[in-house]
Amino acid sequence: MTIIQHHPNTNTSDLMTLARWMAGEFSNQKQCYESPKDFAHIHVFFRPLAFNFFDAIGFYSEQVYDYDLWSPYRQGIHKLIDKGDHIYIENYGLKDSFLYAGAARELEILQTITTECIERRYNCSMVFRREQDMFLGSVEPGNQCLITKNARQTYLESEVEITQSTWSSLDRGMDIETHEQVWGSTHGALKFEKITNFADEVPRLKS
Repeated sequence: MTIIQHHPNTNTSDLMTLARWMAGEFSNQKQCYESPKDFAHIHVFFRPLAFNFFDAIGFYSEQVYDYDLWSPYRQGIHKLIDKGDHIYIENYGLKDSFLYAGAARELEILQTITTECIERRYNCSMVFRREQDMFLGSVEPGNQCLITKNARQTYLESEVEITQSTWSSLDRGMDIETHEQVWGSTHGALKFEKITNFADEVPRLKS
């Protein structure tokens, strides 16, 4: 495991806690089983990146349907930044995401991703704050994380709740003019439980 020298005056405890809680494979199998008409069975992976990728804590993420693990419908790269009273997570897209499908489960694929493969998704960062035994996150303010779906321009509303063993998320696309929901869940948040833990892969920051 990599030991990283870190500035002694930087408070990284919440950042490291969030990173270790994020690191894993999550499944909503229980939710899907209880409400199969409303929720598909989905896996969410957050696989830690080597520290030298960003010179910071980072992740590669995948979201896949259980029946097709090699065809993720969402992939991303995430950089965690300690802002004192909150953790700011920059989001990046992959320029050719198909090449990296399965990287959350196959480290050989993960190691082929470089900073040249990604591009920043501006205005789409997430802001997380510690609330006792959980972190609450939402997309940065301004309604500027724009996504075109169904030939309509929408902005993303995203709400996330993370505990040591669970991940809950609600993503919705809202029309930029009418503010009506265009896409996303209409049955509430997706509720995941951690089924594989990658916390030991998170680089440790040492004062």
